[in-house]
Amino acid sequence: MQDANTILDFLQSRNSAPRLTEPGPSDAQLDDMLRCALRSPDHCWLRPWRFISISGERRSELGELMLASLLRRNPQADETARNKALAAPLRAPRMLIVLAALQDNAKVPHWEQQISAGCAAFSVLLAAEALGFGAVWRTGAVAEDAIFAGDLGAGANERIIGFIYLGTRDGARKSLPELEPSQFHRHWDGLA
Repeated sequence: MQDANTILDFLQSRNSAPRLTEPGPSDAQLDDMLRCALRSPDHCWLRPWRFISISGERRSELGELMLASLLRRNPQADETARNKALAAPLRAPRMLIVLAALQDNAKVPHWEQQISAGCAAFSVLLAAEALGFGAVWRTGAVAEDAIFAGDLGAGANERIIGFIYLGTRDGARKSLPELEPSQFHRHWDGLA
């Protein structure tokens, strides 16, 4: 077992990498990342996550779908917005779309299943970092577009949780402020 301090240092230093370049993770490395994601909390073993990976020329096709989504939401979108939609998938060598596969279950409400899928997405970010890659999780209005999700092959019960961009970090790590747990935590003193 690794030294607990080494693991804690790793977890406490993770941050997103907004600029990514080649190389991206190989199929085998992506499988390792997904194996980590599949260990996410999963009440009743519903396995409420699905993943779609996009690389190579398929990223340009995804950009076309993102543009179509933008134009459904805003037919008057200017050229800058249109170009941004087209170029979004080209930000990194590989993308992973994380979906929540929602199932009706008396013990596990949909919101809990979505959180499980979010945990799976975060596990991919951690695994990417552990393998030496950079990653960033994005969403945006396109993630709410059911037609776009359907164009990707998502079922009626599936919701996009996020787009994870994967590649090699381009540039230095960004500096993040140190946060104190006491600013976000309190002990409960019981009933008054």
